Amino acid sequence: MSKTLPVSGMACGGCEENVEEALMALNGIESVDADHESDTVTVRVDDGVSDDDLVGAIESAGYEVTS
Repeated sequence: MSKTLPVSGMACGGCEENVEEALMALNGIESVDADHESDTVTVRVDDGVSDDDLVGAIESAGYEVTS
């Protein structure tokens, strides 16, 4: 399953890497593509991964999931 989340605070490729690494550390993540230009993160996840898990990982990396 693929999910795209709006994320604010990413300003460069390094920011993208921080978000991608935080999400890849979760169990059940197949792939992550963060894009600071569109302020989005697209994640391919197993069914067992909740939105709260994704948001928590992004916020722990220092970025905000916007609505």
